[in-house]
Amino acid sequence: MYANDAAYIAPAKLKLDRDRYSGRVTDSATSGEAKAPSACICTSPPAADQIEPGDACLKTFSCYCGNSLHFENSRCLACERAVGFLPDEQHLSALEPANNGQWRALFNDRGYRQCQNYSEYAVCNWMVPSDQQQTFCASCELSHVIPNLTSPQNITLWHRLELAKRRLLYTLYSLRLPVVSRAQDPHQGLGFEFLEDQPIRGEFGNELSVKNWVMSGHNAGIITINVLEADHGPREEMREKMNERYRTLLGHFRHESGHYYWERLINGTSRIDSFREIFGDERRDYQHALQVYYEQGPPSFWQEICISAYSTAHPWEDWAETWTHYLHMVDTLETAHDFGFSIAGHYVSPPQPDMQMAHGYVRPTTFDELFDDWGRLTVALNALNRSMGLEDAYPFVVSGLQTLQKLQYVHDVINEVSGQTSPN
Repeated sequence: MYANDAAYIAPAKLKLDRDRYSGRVTDSATSGEAKAPSACICTSPPAADQIEPGDACLKTFSCYCGNSLHFENSRCLACERAVGFLPDEQHLSALEPANNGQWRALFNDRGYRQCQNYSEYAVCNWMVPSDQQQTFCASCELSHVIPNLTSPQNITLWHRLELAKRRLLYTLYSLRLPVVSRAQDPHQGLGFEFLEDQPIRGEFGNELSVKNWVMSGHNAGIITINVLEADHGPREEMREKMNERYRTLLGHFRHESGHYYWERLINGTSRIDSFREIFGDERRDYQHALQVYYEQGPPSFWQEICISAYSTAHPWEDWAETWTHYLHMVDTLETAHDFGFSIAGHYVSPPQPDMQMAHGYVRPTTFDELFDDWGRLTVALNALNRSMGLEDAYPFVVSGLQTLQKLQYVHDVINEVSGQTSPN
């Protein structure tokens, strides 16, 4: 990892639980935070029988006029129709105005309302079915604390935070992972708080220092993200201070969701023993482990056993980092599949089992296939970025057998939980 050369998987044969494995890797008016409603009704992913095979893999959509639409769009640039994402359909649809502020989705001819954060602040593009009573969409209902909107810059940062959250939720829904709100589970349900560092101000209103630092993290279902992570300058400055090759807002959401899903899918379940066999014993003192990591750094051989240096700090962080990279993989691969990418004659397969491919052919996706595609794709992505004078899109080397086993473990757990099985 953090290699200067293009990320790659060592071409030597690496044995997992099977006979072979090889590949190449390749956007309120209070003095503090404004409180958003905590109730959540529509946070469950659509049932499997409500999604046609292949629908969930789409990252581009088509407007009623035939123009291409992208996940972030709120208007078609060709026909000027408003568009909105339908969480119950996992689809971005063109809209036509209806009565009483309602909209008719041309994708399914059903009635919807714009999320309040769509209609009032334009920081969202998701819709709420007309037969549901809530004013916020399935994504915005999960935002329990939003930035102080008296600061104009915070609306831009809030937009970026919500967009990253919607991308995370799209992937979670596509993988058919449980998204349980605080209304459904008041003690462990999922929620988000976007907090700011609190400055100490001098006599003339100037900032003297920071009183309370906000650390991004997870606690009992609540994911906290420091608002500054949505500000490109400070985030890049922090990346350099931490000597990181990669630091993104979406990456933070994916990492913290890993902690949330460890609590829901691993802790207190029959999987805990297999988790400890692969990742280690999470009962180790967490704060002490972090202190040791920051004082001494990772072991010299960390690339052989973990996907990142930070993974070595504690089994919880190892799981969260591995989870993050797995979501990087499946989200990027489904985008590549949607665009019909072929790398050196190899067609990029859909990242989820039994997902419909071109011409109606359906094929299962094993972890080997998934990772082989990832290896070829990331080599190409890094080369394309270098051609534009940019840093590598995926600046990591994944070569250790234990790292591959951990990625496959996440893959298998997700398939098991979602009810999808992948042949060995």
